[in-house]
Amino acid sequence: MNLYALASDPWRWQPHPEVWLLVLSVIFFGFWAKRIGPKVLPPETPIATRAQKISFVAAVFLLYVAADWPVHDIAEEHLYFVHMIQHLVITLIAPPLFLLALPAWLARLVILEGGYGSRIIRRLSHPITAALIFNGLSALTHWTGVVQWSYDSGIFHYFVHLILFISGLLMWMPVVSPLKELRISPPAQMLYLFLNSVIPTIPSAWLTFAEGTVYKHYDDGFEMWGISVVTDQQTAGAIMKIIGGFYLWGIIVVKFFRYTGKAREDNQHLRPAAGR
Repeated sequence: MNLYALASDPWRWQPHPEVWLLVLSVIFFGFWAKRIGPKVLPPETPIATRAQKISFVAAVFLLYVAADWPVHDIAEEHLYFVHMIQHLVITLIAPPLFLLALPAWLARLVILEGGYGSRIIRRLSHPITAALIFNGLSALTHWTGVVQWSYDSGIFHYFVHLILFISGLLMWMPVVSPLKELRISPPAQMLYLFLNSVIPTIPSAWLTFAEGTVYKHYDDGFEMWGISVVTDQQTAGAIMKIIGGFYLWGIIVVKFFRYTGKAREDNQHLRPAAGR
């Protein structure tokens, strides 16, 4: 097999030990929590609920699939729309699952009782700060220079994914934090998520309506699945706006019906008391 055929083979296996290390570290954290839980919790208190365990397994699985071969290699070398899906998983799907998997006692131990580090986390997860960090990094990582640097340097690419994942955790903290005192009110959550769905319109429109090739290293003469470079980047822009937007809007709709349903139940409980 010649070098061009080898380079253009999207299914050529490539090891990513940095991804394995990250995933194993997360799994080790889960086992550590399982061991330390009985030491800090009252007897017979469950370390984690069944839903939290399912969320943890799903988050680890999605993080591994999105960051390792073959998704990582196809996204980095052949199709930018796969790269966009990869980023959506890393920032919008896996982070809230990890937060939902985090028991309140463990979050309180790590976030509130960790001294200076916990104060930094609380400040960075403030809604305004978290939204600025999340959307700023999202826009920056679609800049042509950053994308090219990520392609040229595996270490830098790993760092970009790591910092995007951390920004995703910060962004979702006001919505699904395991600690209620770090969440904002349900109406504020809906507004917060809506604003986070609107801001990505700018980079997505830039990708969708750009003339010619935006990221030159994808224009290497190899068209995976017959998808042209321009079609690929237009699809990436549409995924960023439509799929990412509808995902957040879907959560807003669910939260709206839950909030109005709870308000209706509260009113029904108050009416007999008002009559008496």
